Amino acid sequence: MAKIGVGVIGLGRMGQVYATFSASQLADARLVAVADMRSEVATQFADRVGGANIYTDYHDLLADPAVQAVIVTTPTSTHREVVIAAAEAGKAIFCEKPTALTLSATDDMISSVEKAKVMFQVGFMRRFDAGYEAAKRQIEAGAIGDPVTIRSIGRDPFRTSLEYANPAVSGGLILDMGIHDFDLLRWLMGDEVQRVYTEVASLVYPELLDVGDVDNAMINVRFEGGGLGNVEVSRTANYGYDIQCNIIGTKGALQVGYLQETPVLLLTPEGGRYDVVPHFPQRFGAAYTAQIAHFIDCLREDKSPSVTHIDARAALQIGLAATRSQHEGRVVYVNEVTA
Repeated sequence: MAKIGVGVIGLGRMGQVYATFSASQLADARLVAVADMRSEVATQFADRVGGANIYTDYHDLLADPAVQAVIVTTPTSTHREVVIAAAEAGKAIFCEKPTALTLSATDDMISSVEKAKVMFQVGFMRRFDAGYEAAKRQIEAGAIGDPVTIRSIGRDPFRTSLEYANPAVSGGLILDMGIHDFDLLRWLMGDEVQRVYTEVASLVYPELLDVGDVDNAMINVRFEGGGLGNVEVSRTANYGYDIQCNIIGTKGALQVGYLQETPVLLLTPEGGRYDVVPHFPQRFGAAYTAQIAHFIDCLREDKSPSVTHIDARAALQIGLAATRSQHEGRVVYVNEVTA
């Protein structure tokens, strides 16, 4: 069967990651087009991966008959308009998280893809990571009994740019980074979040306050079924990329994640030393590839993706509630967020 033609809209950091995977690591897909307002970026990238049609206007990419599926990696604030245009063009859509900055924009996107009857998947790559997948299987098999508490940690080794950190662009630390954790909480606990309470600080990068963001946040969670959770997101882990998750059940516990990148420990009279995972491409490279392979497989087999628009909307709603708690300094019930 012919390979599925993929177009990538937006060639920032994540766009280039996805486009590289599509160009070189997927047996059933090929990168046929890229779109970015910066023509020099699109040209340089297309030359590097072996050539693809180049567009500065994503509408032109959507009109390209060689493009059957699109990967949307533009700023979160633009997802709504791009996804709706892609749906109207009849393209299958993979959209990087979060879907949008508001529930109402997300609902518009969902309505558009449902009306057009096109496939829609959102980028929660941790669900495709071997460790998280194994933890989910263990929970479903009853290995730890009923899950009762969960803690999910996401620590970046440095801050993002101030332009991107601006909540008007990315949603800010809690929404942009924490959305992965909020999705994992629902998925691993098998329950919906009832309420959240957020504490934040900006102690290492005070300049983030100038754009309305912070460098550390902790969100306490209560689930509808009574379970408890905690999410920590940070931009100040200068030792490396630190992603962890701990789930405690009535019969045992699970720990997901690792910090040491290579299995080499240096021992000297001064002590022991090992390297640390530097950043997300090294930790989740295989998971990013796996989720796009799943997207392509679902399109080829005409089946629904395992990560649905319901999952995307629910994680966004939790993130918006946690952000509201940040600004209002109170416990916020998730169902308070309606738009």
